[in-house]
Amino acid sequence: MMNMNNIWFIMKRELSGYFATPVAYVFIISFLLLTGFSTFFVGNFFERGEADLYPFFSIHPWLYVLLIPAISMRLWSEERKSGSIELLMTLPVSVFEAVLGKFLAAWAFTGLALLLNFPLWITVNYLGTPDNGVIFAGFLGSFLMAGGFLAIGACVSATTKNQVIAFVLSLIVSLIFVLSGYGIVLDFFSSWAPVALVDAISSFSFLTHFDAISKGVIDMRDMLYFASVILVWLFANAIVVNARKAD
Repeated sequence: MMNMNNIWFIMKRELSGYFATPVAYVFIISFLLLTGFSTFFVGNFFERGEADLYPFFSIHPWLYVLLIPAISMRLWSEERKSGSIELLMTLPVSVFEAVLGKFLAAWAFTGLALLLNFPLWITVNYLGTPDNGVIFAGFLGSFLMAGGFLAIGACVSATTKNQVIAFVLSLIVSLIFVLSGYGIVLDFFSSWAPVALVDAISSFSFLTHFDAISKGVIDMRDMLYFASVILVWLFANAIVVNARKAD
């Protein structure tokens, strides 16, 4: 049975570590600047004349592909490189508790960066009368998707001591999970593959499930998809850490 105190201890340890380095501030500033730029300039927020945050949410999958590996790359590779993983494993903490604590810290940190975009929600309400239920769903979907990317990145980070390698591999795997639902990719497969295969490929994409939620359709299948992705990659993360903790 998991000990919540252990998970909370690891989580606090990791969160304090983020803000002890420039990584946290660089990530937050980059995320805020890129989301603001894409919303108002790339997404033509004012020219569209619609009171919604579609331009804001539509860029999130691509931003997460680039930015989240920068957070997740250090989760385990730094522990292995410095040798502190041996100290961590001597604590009365199970491997999965350590994995979950580290993941929750990274997820909370990403959630904070997402929450700092709240002024955009206020702005769109000031300028018009948006459907706030749809906007809330967009934030929820973005948070769940971020969790999926982080779980992938954490697992990849446990496979290597090199943070750069962890970053590149996480980016590649994350990109696969996004592109499998991209129109060009699906069109390629639909030209020769059976419909069942095309639907299966699309169902594995973060893009497919996030788009549905960001449009205000909170379907339990989409929620379960992200929850399943997170749990599968976290269990894989625990297996890798347990197998390589002595390396």
